[in-house]
Amino acid sequence: MERITNLERKYVGEVLDNAFATSLNSTFNNKLEKEFAEIFHTQYAIGHCNGTATMHTALAALGVKPGDEVIVPPLTMSSTSLAVLHNGSIPVFADVDADTFNISPEAIEKVITSKTKAIISVALYGLSPDNDAIRAICKKHSLFFIEDNAECFLGTYKGKLVGEFGDFASFSFQASKHLSTGEGGMLICSNETFADNARRFNCLGYAGVSAKQGKITRQDIQDPRYARHISLGFNYRMSELQAAVACAQLERANELVQQRIKVAEIFDQVVNSTDLLRRQVEPDEYKNSYWSYSVILNTDKPETEWYRFRDLFVKNGGDGYYAAWMLSYDEPLFRNIIQKWNGVWQKYQAGLCPTAEYLQKRMMQLKTNYWNLVEAEQQAEILQKTIKQF
Repeated sequence: MERITNLERKYVGEVLDNAFATSLNSTFNNKLEKEFAEIFHTQYAIGHCNGTATMHTALAALGVKPGDEVIVPPLTMSSTSLAVLHNGSIPVFADVDADTFNISPEAIEKVITSKTKAIISVALYGLSPDNDAIRAICKKHSLFFIEDNAECFLGTYKGKLVGEFGDFASFSFQASKHLSTGEGGMLICSNETFADNARRFNCLGYAGVSAKQGKITRQDIQDPRYARHISLGFNYRMSELQAAVACAQLERANELVQQRIKVAEIFDQVVNSTDLLRRQVEPDEYKNSYWSYSVILNTDKPETEWYRFRDLFVKNGGDGYYAAWMLSYDEPLFRNIIQKWNGVWQKYQAGLCPTAEYLQKRMMQLKTNYWNLVEAEQQAEILQKTIKQF
């Protein structure tokens, strides 16, 4: 199968043929938002320029203020924490589960304070977190729940799509994601007030936009007395070109996701037969959409053995594999700058999230974006050979 087909080219061609005419420059945005909302059984979908802007928008739309605390996992792309910083709020890190690698509800409970206003979970590598437990915590402590589903599309939790659980759910269309427009993002929710706030925030605070209305009208902007801006907002809107590609990818969503699941099943045949590697656990009633195939190298010497295994894998013809991101609080930005912010009470040092620290050194992410399954089968054979040699 192909990553990009003639359908994407056709839709992009229509946008270019329209020469970005104002009257036609939201056709694909409107179509995308409507269809996206329908898939996730939600009322509102709001396109964004990327999947970091979506989370910043969500925090602002919920009324989370500078100085408020937002609980996040440390084991993920730091965009989750950066969105909190963009809002002027303080990220508070909760440890992860040793089996699923996702944020631990028990760890969340331990870091809630009087300043906590929200939790952002991450469906890491395509696997849902424990949404029921997180929602129960939010209800108990009157917290907002934002789902960061950048790496999960059409994954499920107890029969429902990941994205149907939070006050907001965020998705990414960055180049490596299940559906890609090169860059882009989507924010969904079912609360009209929150959606109105979100639309204005991602559209320069325009008075004439709302949950369902993504642009101001020509009649408005031609009026010299029209007061455009009623609140602070950013220019986080999705372009019509991005929306055109996303519409085509959305039509092909099932085949794009299923291809990654098939690749994961091929790697399973190797990994399930060895004790050297331990895969991300997929609990009963969860369905992983496999943005990548994540395993742990079982070793007491990850500082050397992780590299030795990778080098041997590559030498044998493997494509290599990705490391887990450095834990967010280990990044120089957090250690050297954010650590000194007023209100930051956690110490960004070893021992803050011990499970995440243990996993991060040992994690290996194998690609699942093989559009030819023969290539995936070849990589699995190379992986098996490497395991035997190692």
